[in-house]
Amino acid sequence: MTRTITRSILAAALLFAGLAIGAETPPSFTLAVSEYPSWSGTFLAACDIGLIDGAAGKLGPLEKKWHVDIVVKDTDYDSCITLFVNGNVDAACLTNIDSLAPSVTRKAVAILPTSTSAGADACLVQPGINAVKDLKGVTVRGLAASVSEYAFDKGLEALGEDPKAYTFENLDPVQVGVVLQTGKIEAGITWNPVVMETLKANPKIKRLFDSSLIKGHIIDMVTASRESLRKDGGRAFACAVVDTYYTICKLMDNEDTRDKTLGSMGKRFANLGLKDMRVIVKETQFYSTPEKGLALFKGQDLPKVMKDHVVPWTIEKGLVEKDKLPRVAFGSDPDAALCFDPQYMEAVAGK
Repeated sequence: MTRTITRSILAAALLFAGLAIGAETPPSFTLAVSEYPSWSGTFLAACDIGLIDGAAGKLGPLEKKWHVDIVVKDTDYDSCITLFVNGNVDAACLTNIDSLAPSVTRKAVAILPTSTSAGADACLVQPGINAVKDLKGVTVRGLAASVSEYAFDKGLEALGEDPKAYTFENLDPVQVGVVLQTGKIEAGITWNPVVMETLKANPKIKRLFDSSLIKGHIIDMVTASRESLRKDGGRAFACAVVDTYYTICKLMDNEDTRDKTLGSMGKRFANLGLKDMRVIVKETQFYSTPEKGLALFKGQDLPKVMKDHVVPWTIEKGLVEKDKLPRVAFGSDPDAALCFDPQYMEAVAGK
């Protein structure tokens, strides 16, 4: 009788100890981030000011709140795409354009829109080019089959031009700025901070047109793997990412903390100062509140952009096959290849 009771107590103690250890070790998820105002400028700044830790096995207050370990991987944009496609990260900061093709092989969920490019992607040219038509016969360089080429093609269309009449070749977006400054190429398209740095380094270079022509087309987002979201703690991970973003945005939007926050963001975005960051956040318009993010994901504009522009463009560029086109959905659709899902924003906002 005594042995039986003792064994029962011991088993219960071991079970409790196991539960306690489990409670102290939250599930871990990895987020890939590249240099961009609403990506590195928010999530890496959140690590710097202590909202989250970003390192494996270490937790900031928002990670503790959601009981999840967020590992932030700082890399370049092209690598973010590759890491997500290959399943090496649970989520990545990607645009709506660059989230579509990966969803063919890895079901993806857009959990949060962070911003839209409203001038942050720009076609830069040498002094001798004065009008768009001057680009005919000139090779324009930029990241091919990605957001840069999309911004170039759709910018031309917005100006009444046919992209097929122009020549575009692949070049790393950072290198675009470097070779423009040295005069080795006539034209290129890239994004901030390269745009700002290039114009500063060589004032003779000019902005021919930019993404302000197609505001609402390029949506910067956090895209997560459907499989990762289904794991233990997956929903908490998504909510913690959303919570982190909006917490930084609150600090940015608050007059008392705005300049200090922009300073922290600038350190993680090309080490830009306050004056430059004030310009940057105008050219990159943040969806800084759940209301703004939900309005985008639940509104009619984004579905139209995806249907009429993004999907046909990705087919034209050979990124997806027409007969194997991934199904895009808006709302909590568990079967869609790419789903723009508002539920995580709603959970954080308490809606």
